[in-house]
Amino acid sequence: MTASISLPDAWPPESWIKVLPQGLYVEPGDFFVDPVRPAQRAVITHGHADHARPNNARVLATPDTIAIMRARYGEAAGGSLQPSPYGETVRIGEVDVRFVPAGHVLGSAQAVMEYRGCRIVVSGDYKRRADPTCAPFEPVTCDVFVTEATFGLPVFRHPPDEGEIARLLHSVELFPERSHVVGAYALGKCQRVIALIRKAGYDKPIFLHGAHIPLCNLYRELGVDLGELIPATGLKKDAFVGRIVMAPPSAVADRWARRLPDPVVAMASGWMTVRQRARQRGVELPLVISDHADWDELCATIEEVGAPEVWVTHGREEALVHYATGRGIRARALALVGFDEEGQGELPDLEQPPAAGAAPARGALL
Repeated sequence: MTASISLPDAWPPESWIKVLPQGLYVEPGDFFVDPVRPAQRAVITHGHADHARPNNARVLATPDTIAIMRARYGEAAGGSLQPSPYGETVRIGEVDVRFVPAGHVLGSAQAVMEYRGCRIVVSGDYKRRADPTCAPFEPVTCDVFVTEATFGLPVFRHPPDEGEIARLLHSVELFPERSHVVGAYALGKCQRVIALIRKAGYDKPIFLHGAHIPLCNLYRELGVDLGELIPATGLKKDAFVGRIVMAPPSAVADRWARRLPDPVVAMASGWMTVRQRARQRGVELPLVISDHADWDELCATIEEVGAPEVWVTHGREEALVHYATGRGIRARALALVGFDEEGQGELPDLEQPPAAGAAPARGALL
């Protein structure tokens, strides 16, 4: 094992960070991390709906996460929103808090919290492989590492993204008379798949379901190049022949997809490892592309951060606890509730999203 830090005896982590029905509560700072119910103070790790919920009174998050929350919730994003760039330390009560990239989606962060010589890192959701749409994960040595475990079973080992995109583009070449509709969640996965397609050299326009347009526009405003994108509305069926269409997972097999010419139904998800899930959803071309760490990445990260204690949350907790315990690391499952089993926590897939309300004021968490 790689653990190198001894836990402070005077201030054991359980004495100042606690699991409550609202989520992880940091008592000396009087704030929650990713609360599942509206809180007075909320530190938010990223913009997915099961982590960034609306109507918190005061929110601390990275600037890109705050932009995402504003785009999704309008004035319900929070009573006041305090942006904190990666690496900046903010004092909340008696706790120093800073964000470090998590590599999950644009703006995603680990929350690094220090109190009286004890450092706890809450990973939020994360992955370790390169993603052209967000900053890469940075390991931080700590006393306690709170890790997600969405794919926390040895059966989940994601293949290289490039190979999955090559399979998609090969199918497009093989069936020029058909369209290809790719199911992907609106925040993060859609933009990452598009960026990977561009990286593979595909430069034709890519069509978007209406639910994908606002966040693709926001990503481009925040500096992520996605190439030419065209709304897939109001066009004749022939416009999609031989083309790629991005749509929410819920839309690829329903009547919305019938407007497309003989579509090849693809789905980009880590869950496509489970072929039965692909068959149940009518997926013809499963693409194993995930924004979460797979089993090997989870285990490697636990080794790398060197924490003598690991807390495991939202996902397959037991197997990762067993792995860590076998390495001589104290580990326990937090059994937090309110996080999406799919690991995406997405909002309903509306083709015409509601207009955002007035943006809330920038404010301070302190």
